[in-house]
Amino acid sequence: MSQSSPFSENKDATVSDSALLERRARLLGPTYRAFYGNPIHLVRGSGVWLYDAQGRKFLDAYNNVASVGHCHPRVVEALAGQAATLNTHTRYLSEIILDYAEKLLGTAPSHLGHAMFTCTGSEANDLAIRIAQHSSGGTGVIITDFAYHGATIATAQLSPAAVGARGVGTHHRTVAAPDTFRDRGRAARDFASNVAAAIDDMRAQNIRPAALLFDSAFSSDGIFFPGAAVMREAANHVRAAGGIIIADEVQSGFGRLGQGMWGFANYGIEPDIVTMGKPIGDGHPMGAVLVRPALVASFGSNTGYFNTFGGNPVAAAVGIAVLDVIEGEGLIENARDVGAYTRDLLDALQSRHGAVADVRHNGLYFGVELEADGDESLAATKTSAVVEAMREDGVLISSCGPRGNVLKIRPPLPFARDNAEQLAETLDRALSHW
Repeated sequence: MSQSSPFSENKDATVSDSALLERRARLLGPTYRAFYGNPIHLVRGSGVWLYDAQGRKFLDAYNNVASVGHCHPRVVEALAGQAATLNTHTRYLSEIILDYAEKLLGTAPSHLGHAMFTCTGSEANDLAIRIAQHSSGGTGVIITDFAYHGATIATAQLSPAAVGARGVGTHHRTVAAPDTFRDRGRAARDFASNVAAAIDDMRAQNIRPAALLFDSAFSSDGIFFPGAAVMREAANHVRAAGGIIIADEVQSGFGRLGQGMWGFANYGIEPDIVTMGKPIGDGHPMGAVLVRPALVASFGSNTGYFNTFGGNPVAAAVGIAVLDVIEGEGLIENARDVGAYTRDLLDALQSRHGAVADVRHNGLYFGVELEADGDESLAATKTSAVVEAMREDGVLISSCGPRGNVLKIRPPLPFARDNAEQLAETLDRALSHW
C-alpha cells in the first residue's frame, strides 16, 4: 500500500474548521480575511468544482484565477514537467521563455512588441506605472473612484476600493466609473469629460499627467461595459495631455468577455501598456506587461528591470499551456455562448424578483445589481445574505461595487450550460428570501 500524502483529504477532514480559524488568526494575523461567514475548508479542485474536507462539492462561479479550470491536467503536466527539468530566471538564455513571450505577444495588437514578466497583477501594474511615469515625465494617474489595481505601495495608492479615497496619492485623480445603469447611463457618457476635468485639475496643481489606468470591466466599481466612443474619447484626452493608456486586464482578460482575448478590444482602443495577472497562470503566480517598445527604450537603458521569479521557465511552461487550452478547447467561444445563455437565465430572474435592478454582462462576467426600496445599507446587507445563502446551497459567488450591492459572478471559462442552470436555480432560491 502506498504511503498517503501529509496533505491528503483524509487528514484535512480531521481538522475542525474552528481549530483552523484559530490557528490561522494566530499564525497569519488580522489582515488575512476568509470568504463567507462560514469559511470553506477546501482541499481539492477540478474544472469548475471545488471540494471541501467533508467531500462536499461547490460550483465555482467566482474564481477567474483558475481561468481554464481548477487543476487542468494539461497545465499541471506542463508545470510538473518543467519543474522536474529546470527552473532558473530570465538572466540565463532560455528558449521556452522566448517561446512564451512570442506566443503571448501574438494574442495582442502588433504595436505591443515587448513582454515583461512579473509574479502578480499588482507587480504588473506597478511596473506599468513606473514605465508610464518615466516615459511621459508625469506623475499623475487617473483611475476610477472605486478601482482596485494592486497591493504594492504604488498600486495601493491607486486602489480606493482597498484604501479608501483618502489613501489615494495626492498627485493622482479619481473619476466616477462609467455607470451604465444609473441616470440611464449618463455617468457613462460623462466619463470622458470627467477624465478631461481631472487632467485640467492636475495641471492647475502643476501635476503632469502620466496615465489613465482602467480595468476593462470596471470590476470593483460594480462591473460596467460602457460604449466604445466614450472610452476612445477619454483615451484621446489623456494622449493629448502627453499621458499613457494602461489597460488592466487582470480581471477582464484571457477570453473572459467572449469577444476575443482582451477586454480593451471591445472599446476599439490601442493601449500603450497592457497588464495581466490571475488567469494568466491558471492558479500559478504569474503576471505580465505588454508594452510599446518605444516606451521602454529609455526606461530599459536608464532604469532597467529584473524579477527573480517573473518569467521563469516553469511559469513560461504554464503560460504556454494556458494559452494552448484556451485555443484548443474553444474557451473564448464558450465564454461568448454560455455567457449569453447565462444572461438569459439571469434576465428571467430579473422579471421574477423585484430586488434585481440590473443585469450587466459580457461573456462570462456578470454584475447583478440588487436594490431594497432605495435603502443602500439594506441592499448591501441583503446582497451579502444572498452570497452566503448561495454558499450554503453549493454555489460560490461574491459581491462588489462601492455600495456592496452587486453580485459578482465570474466563473472559470469551461463553465457549461448545466452549470449556468445550477447557478440560476440557486440564485432563484436565494432571492426568494429577499
